Amino acid sequence: MNRDAIRLLHALFRAALAAVDPRRSVAEALSRRDVKLALAPARRVGVFAAGKAAAGMFEAAWRPGREGLVVLPKGFPVPRHRAGVRVLFAAHPIPDSSSVRAAIAALRFFSRFSPDDVLLCLVSGGSSSLLCLPRSGITLAQKVRAVSRLVRTGAPITDVNRLRASLSAIKGGQLGRGTSARLVTLVVSDVPGDRPSLVGSGPTVRGRAGDLTRVVASNRIGLEGAARAARRLGLIPRIRRRRLEGEAREVGRRLGRAVARLAAREALVAGGETTVTLGRTHGKGGRSLEVALAAALSMESHPESGLLAAGSDGRDGSSEAAGALAGGWTILRARKLGLDPLHALSSHDTEPFFSRVGGLVVTGPTGTNVADWAFGVRAHERELGTRK
Repeated sequence: MNRDAIRLLHALFRAALAAVDPRRSVAEALSRRDVKLALAPARRVGVFAAGKAAAGMFEAAWRPGREGLVVLPKGFPVPRHRAGVRVLFAAHPIPDSSSVRAAIAALRFFSRFSPDDVLLCLVSGGSSSLLCLPRSGITLAQKVRAVSRLVRTGAPITDVNRLRASLSAIKGGQLGRGTSARLVTLVVSDVPGDRPSLVGSGPTVRGRAGDLTRVVASNRIGLEGAARAARRLGLIPRIRRRRLEGEAREVGRRLGRAVARLAAREALVAGGETTVTLGRTHGKGGRSLEVALAAALSMESHPESGLLAAGSDGRDGSSEAAGALAGGWTILRARKLGLDPLHALSSHDTEPFFSRVGGLVVTGPTGTNVADWAFGVRAHERELGTRK
């Protein structure tokens, strides 16, 4: 596949990420009339942020004199220090004692605010693991086992978060019910349908009159940003209206066939969150890597076709990569190296495969989290350029 097409695929991914930048998304929300009115009458405003996008969301929302609590995954960059702000790190994707400590700290923080106050709550994906307080009669180990069993079946994130909420003393609006203050919740959504009550298991969505809840960034908004970038680059975006869902390898095969049918100046733009059903033994990888490899197998006879599949948070499952760029050339190169792509796919060992063949997309933590995207093009050297 030619270099111009590869650059285009990376450009679409970067444009999607830019469209869901948490700082810009929160800043724009805070400038809206309804949010301004909800915050204006407060005696004092507290800022609570939790999830993979918490740092950027908090930076946009903090003002001098505001108290704050930020809960981030371990290893994520720390937001700039602010007076009166506490930053905690907790475990993700599997909660541990640090997640329990963070949940208790959040409950205590919420309890300090009165009916004359407003709590500005900034919630993003990952909060379910970061804030974990099992309900009475259930141990943390029991809760982790129950959720892990469901995850291994390939259940969608909405079902997983519903189970988490049913076993929790903080999810499903219970954190919000721990304060008499009014709540303004801004959400960066990583769930199908963008229901705020399911993002991070909805700790602050308590359903009271006077509260305000808004989704400020989502997978769909990222897709729209990528589509705008495609038009600027001289491409015709073909947005798949049906959200990506289901077993990753099956989704990848369908996407590969769809990319192979594209015209030379068309670009496929798709988003959602697939699932991977793991066996007893498995290697290192994630759902986007499986989508990419399965797509490559479908495009083996179309070396001019390519697809980039990646997670918006910058990490795909157990892999350190966000995803991979693959095409018909991927399989041809694998055969020359003596690698078996079907075995890599069936054993869920896709990161080592792409490490040898090439194509890994490595970004590090992106500071946002709105599920996954896939972008595809079918390019010819003489036909495709990078027109600005």
